[in-house]
Amino acid sequence: MSTTRAHRTARERARAEITSSITDEARRQLGKVGPQGLSLRAVARELGMVSSALYRYFPSRDDLLTALIIDAYDGLGEAAEAADSTGTSPRRRWIAVCHAVRDWARRNPHEYTLVYGTPVPGYHAPRDTVSPAARVPQVLVTVLADAVRRGTVVPADEPEPTGTLRAQLALVAEIVDEEVPAPLLARGLAAWTQLFGMVGFELTGQFANTLEPADPFFAHTIERMADFVGLRADDTGGG
Repeated sequence: MSTTRAHRTARERARAEITSSITDEARRQLGKVGPQGLSLRAVARELGMVSSALYRYFPSRDDLLTALIIDAYDGLGEAAEAADSTGTSPRRRWIAVCHAVRDWARRNPHEYTLVYGTPVPGYHAPRDTVSPAARVPQVLVTVLADAVRRGTVVPADEPEPTGTLRAQLALVAEIVDEEVPAPLLARGLAAWTQLFGMVGFELTGQFANTLEPADPFFAHTIERMADFVGLRADDTGGG
């Protein structure tokens, strides 16, 4: 390795370590002040850096927020992908992914609410966040596509989506690059919103004094939503 390359690698490694330290401290501050209160100066102060040095890594608070948002989406996506075992039935995979989403959110509540909570005033997410945000839906739609290929989707007597909705579903199918009938895709997306709605309710204390702890309700609802989607209960992964 040339001396120039060695120096470049050392600089790249040092930059990556400092960037990681910055985002780690910013995540800690999310739990104290929330995304609206996140401050580059406060992060720099906690790290013993001057603000001007931190700006070389993140020119603005929005740049730091974007990095945290991408990290959060990627962390959640990795958890969902790890839970999706292709050796089991589509139904079991679907349920495992749903539980993985909840488990990750409970371990990382501030990161979850950063991406699925109240939007930060004045912040507009760049396109860099789109691909990471699609990782969980991609996993769920892939499960549905596999169920279609296996012939393990329970037939549903329902009308085909029309008009704007049909066009929107076609766009989703194109983005995830999977062949899923429009009615099934609509049911899957409805179940996806149900999943994230339940997780959000739990994290914000909406189940207090009623469905807390939420484990039984969550497990029951995920099973019923798998029924709603049409994933056959007696499928053991053959085919």
